[in-house]
Amino acid sequence: MAATRRILDFLAQTPNDGPCLVVDLDVVRDNYEAFAHALPDSRIFYAVKANPAPEVLSLLASLGSSFDTASVAEIEMALAAGATPDRVSFGNTIKKERDIARAHALGISLFAIDCVEEAEKVARAAPGARVFCRVLTDGEGAEWPLSRKFGCTPALAVDVLRASRALGLDAYGVSFHVGSQQCDLSAWDRALSDAANVFQTLAAEGIVLRMVNMGGGFPTRYLRDVPQAEAYGRAIFSALRKHFGNQIPETIIEPGRGMVGNAGVIRSEVVLVSRKSSDDPVRWVYLDIGKFGGLAETMDEAIRYPIVTPRDGDATEPCVLAGPTCDSADVLYEKAPYPLPITLSVGDEVLIEGTGAYTTTYSAVAFNGFPPLRSYAI
Repeated sequence: MAATRRILDFLAQTPNDGPCLVVDLDVVRDNYEAFAHALPDSRIFYAVKANPAPEVLSLLASLGSSFDTASVAEIEMALAAGATPDRVSFGNTIKKERDIARAHALGISLFAIDCVEEAEKVARAAPGARVFCRVLTDGEGAEWPLSRKFGCTPALAVDVLRASRALGLDAYGVSFHVGSQQCDLSAWDRALSDAANVFQTLAAEGIVLRMVNMGGGFPTRYLRDVPQAEAYGRAIFSALRKHFGNQIPETIIEPGRGMVGNAGVIRSEVVLVSRKSSDDPVRWVYLDIGKFGGLAETMDEAIRYPIVTPRDGDATEPCVLAGPTCDSADVLYEKAPYPLPITLSVGDEVLIEGTGAYTTTYSAVAFNGFPPLRSYAI
């Protein structure tokens, strides 16, 4: 999504004092309403890690959103924004026992697990809490696939939830994540098939699960069009009916990128334009922001952001983009160089669009002395 008029007006009135992110809250509101309309029977748990700006959290809390959190700090942010504890889940499967205890003391009663060992920690620190077990998915079709770091096989999920019940916990349901920036509408069908099998296996033993957390993965538009929320809603509801029939359980979705990605634009500046040899056909364009300043998702060139320059319309040639730090890993697009105007020069401002998610949270604190990415919400 192109920069909104509100963002452009704000930038025109704000001195360029280094790279900054500007998030249009009206776009966040529109995205929330689109998800609520597309999946009216699912509770929305915004993934706080995508963008924890207080203004974003407060807006979503006022709209009725719940929150998926990965740490005690994020739990406290959600509560400070106006969410009640029953609207917050501790969705990280890797938690210190003292953090589980702190969350429990704050009133949180919904925890993610993916192994018996984690269930044992929850049972000790938050007795009687509701738990859901994360099931592995292949992530096929996602532009930012998630690794095997989280989740377990469906067969093991049965064992984990069975053990959770024996530990005195409420075996509440299962979760999965089909991979970030997931553009394959059928991805949820495959994952819901696995979830239904876990439900059915445990139901035969008298353990009745009640919830499926269908995770995030909802995309934002970068250089290519992506399906709209309504299309995801139709595909997901169809898959739920296919695998659960008339006994559809409670459902949760955890949009992050899809909620805030297209709401943000980063203003950056060209620091240097050079070539590595006199006959090099590819220029190097160095910006004042790179992987360590918030663009970590350019790793392996998985996410290709739309870039707008004041020279657009002029002839272009391929460019490697890189950040300003003294680290050779701080290169954005080298495998597939980015076409940029030949006239682009030092001092030009560029807008990096679709950057409302996973930029401020990935920004280093002070690597090479560069400050964290400044953020504004308007």
